[in-house]
Amino acid sequence: MALKNSKKVSANTYEVEIVLGKEAFDAEVNKVYRKNVAKMNVPGFRRGKAPKSVIEKMYGSAVFYEEAIDNLLPEAYSAAIAEAKLDVVSRPDIELVSTGDEGVVLKATVIVKPTVKVSEYKGLTAERPEVTVSEEEIAREIDMVRNRNARVLTVEDRPAELGDEATIDFEGFLDGVAFEGGKGEKHPLKLGSGNFIPGFEEQIVGHNVGESFDITVTFPEDYGEASLAGKETVFKIVLHELKKTELPELDDEFVKDVSEFDTVEEYKASISAKIEERKNNSADAEVEKQLIDKLIANMTAEIPTCMIDTEIDHYVNDYDYRLRSQGASLDLYYQYTGSTEEKLRESFKEEAERQVKSKLALERVAKTEKIKAGKKEMEEEYKKIASGYNVDIDYVKKNIPEEGISEDIVLRKAIQVIKDNAVITTKATEENA
Repeated sequence: MALKNSKKVSANTYEVEIVLGKEAFDAEVNKVYRKNVAKMNVPGFRRGKAPKSVIEKMYGSAVFYEEAIDNLLPEAYSAAIAEAKLDVVSRPDIELVSTGDEGVVLKATVIVKPTVKVSEYKGLTAERPEVTVSEEEIAREIDMVRNRNARVLTVEDRPAELGDEATIDFEGFLDGVAFEGGKGEKHPLKLGSGNFIPGFEEQIVGHNVGESFDITVTFPEDYGEASLAGKETVFKIVLHELKKTELPELDDEFVKDVSEFDTVEEYKASISAKIEERKNNSADAEVEKQLIDKLIANMTAEIPTCMIDTEIDHYVNDYDYRLRSQGASLDLYYQYTGSTEEKLRESFKEEAERQVKSKLALERVAKTEKIKAGKKEMEEEYKKIASGYNVDIDYVKKNIPEEGISEDIVLRKAIQVIKDNAVITTKATEENA
């Protein structure tokens, strides 16, 4: 089995002729015959006893060829592609050319990675958002923690206020007649949330638990139900219960309960540091995006459609996996959203194309810079993955091939080269301008 010939037939398409040597092919045909002879009925012979020559005469000389080729082709194809030094990005289209004294000749038509040129990758410019942390941001973060630790208390000593959780019965009337969909019992409603039509919640304010009262509201002109749009209606209300949320005081005792710190000042400093770290990570990601976009703009390549299609496949499979982890599926997604597989694939196309282009461009940079992944870097990467998933490192090595790990490292190092040689300025964000 050997590479017979390889030739370029278009920009990214090659034809590769593969020879399955006669001796190896004949031996495989005999194996296929022995495997299948017991299943074949041949007049004059007991099942499983018919000679190969008789079966070939009865069913045709090539009766066992297809299975024999299928068995030999994967190894032969891989060896031929390696010998031809082709970086294939498509499934091969296989064609039988001939069978004869030299064995079986097959032609594989394949698509390879395109030739990539990058005009500039050093001196690219980017604007990094300025990172500052305001007292308001710190307060918002702390308030979220206070809300998670809040107490819900029943209100009995005062009328309803905005911010209270009210439990009400309501029924709406238009011109004295109750209308469909305008009734609810023991309905929870946070006053001031804006969940009901304008003016509804505000008119509950000031009333006490146990009261029955009417409120008058006007439906918006663009309300979805035409019979109510722009109409003045009366709602009869019964206020059953009021509850309020009581936030814990921001003091040293609260800080000790919710963190490893002892004082409010220490806690605020830690919150500030976390916000700053988050903003720095976001700013770094924004810089990287700008640099990659400019790198792509400086790239020239005829990218095969199959590369983008394959990347879209990855996005779809990942989306399917995430849906299944939530107890759903793509079929349910299509059913409830009215979408289709074609629409979903189209929604991923732009990002998939960008991903393919950025990878090709970064590979070009890595090749130009002669970037490699060292053994120590590979080992550290395996350790990081094993630690992240809390599994043994040998398990990771067994399930993730070295090529994938090496590629990730090389691409990261290529990005770092671009960053190290970029001109990055700081841009004030709107909130800091």
